[in-house]
Amino acid sequence: MIRDERLPSDELRRLDETIRTDWSTGADIDFEEAIRYHDSLPANKRFADVLESADDPLLQPRAGVPRLEDQIELLAYLHESGEADLLPTTIDSYTRDNAYEKAKEGLENARETGDDTLNGFPAVNHGVEGCRELIGATDAPIEVRHGTPDARLLAAITFAGGFQSFEGGPISYNIPYTNRHSLAETIENWQFVDRLAGAYTEHGVRINREPFGPLTGTLVPPSIAIAIMLIEGKLAATQGVRSLTLGYGQVGNVVQDVAALRALKELGQEFLSDEVCVTTVFHEWMGGFPPDEARANGVIGLGGLTAAIARPDKVITKSPQEFQGVPTMEANASGLRTTRQVIDMAIEQDIDIDGIDREQQLIERETRNLLEAVLEAGDGDVVQGTLAAFDSGALDVPFAPSDSAKGAVLPARDDDGRVRILEWGELAMDDEIKEIHRARLSQRADTEGRDQSFRMVADDVDAISEGKLIGRPEPRGDA
Repeated sequence: MIRDERLPSDELRRLDETIRTDWSTGADIDFEEAIRYHDSLPANKRFADVLESADDPLLQPRAGVPRLEDQIELLAYLHESGEADLLPTTIDSYTRDNAYEKAKEGLENARETGDDTLNGFPAVNHGVEGCRELIGATDAPIEVRHGTPDARLLAAITFAGGFQSFEGGPISYNIPYTNRHSLAETIENWQFVDRLAGAYTEHGVRINREPFGPLTGTLVPPSIAIAIMLIEGKLAATQGVRSLTLGYGQVGNVVQDVAALRALKELGQEFLSDEVCVTTVFHEWMGGFPPDEARANGVIGLGGLTAAIARPDKVITKSPQEFQGVPTMEANASGLRTTRQVIDMAIEQDIDIDGIDREQQLIERETRNLLEAVLEAGDGDVVQGTLAAFDSGALDVPFAPSDSAKGAVLPARDDDGRVRILEWGELAMDDEIKEIHRARLSQRADTEGRDQSFRMVADDVDAISEGKLIGRPEPRGDA
């Protein structure tokens, strides 16, 4: 039975030897030599140190292309023209599915044609040597960003290749991404990833770990996202991770987003041990974007304003071409500069918006309800409690493709555009909190002259892409 216990050293070594045989490039991993390589890196490439020492929010985009030389060029452009503080390497879909042979074919095709035949960088196929060439060619820290339920080989190769930050976790890279892996399976996979990061940390190389905060990216109630971040943070800390960046995805209401980011920071410092340095990352809107680039820039600007008020340690930016799919590097850099402009203008201002403290108190109370249910279900063990809570629906995520989640929770916006819960399923929440949500949604229903229903949910999902925040029905004309 899997529990929240540190993997013994002999088990880590056994798993490491087995995992390296999954693809030929695994044979090039040498842990002791990798430690020496990390030690040789200059201060400006040490991810945790750069992130944790920043005074203002650092900016990081998403970006990944198949060929090494193109990835180097892309990151250089985003760093110089986009003024990105931290850089990404987004991994391709085949690698995320552990389909390394297909990734190899895509990489070979890209090399032959010059086209981006993969939707990211196949780091496993590039191997330790290719990763180090990328690390050596850039002047800023780089993070691995992906979406992989079983990221063990990817972590082993990229850590050995010089990457010092690794996104994802067993819940946040299961529930929003897959129905082919059980939650118990992904927790076990990620215990290896986190223990390997912990082993590097114990040898003086602090690997930053970043659970994926937006989850399904569609109207996720803040308390659900925060509870899962804290669980994944606790699981990583058990394995020896000491630099943790907890994530949260923008919902679009400034009061609620600022309150949620402050709650995430407060609860992270409370729930995790003093040995762990907790930072936060704010993801700009992860839902549908308006097709019009000017309106899309408005969405990005609102994210920048929110970050200026809440002051997370890092912001993951978006581009005005989100509606079209993968943006050009010019558009990606434009999204970075838009965010930076708004933050630089607003961060010096003392912006005090009424209601943030009350909303933060509500979010923290809801989060404690969820965490208490997890700990009770597992008799104090976070792993067993998480499995039991998802199985019963006491912990749930809306719009989740994974069979490990009930998906019975449905969110909708209230009259102010804050995300509330319309249908609770079996979510572990006290009756007083449920009544607060009901009253807020009832107020909106009265304003719009309609019943509370799934129609509200559907309207809200599409609202921002249509240039609004709340999916209100169009007013009827005179009969």
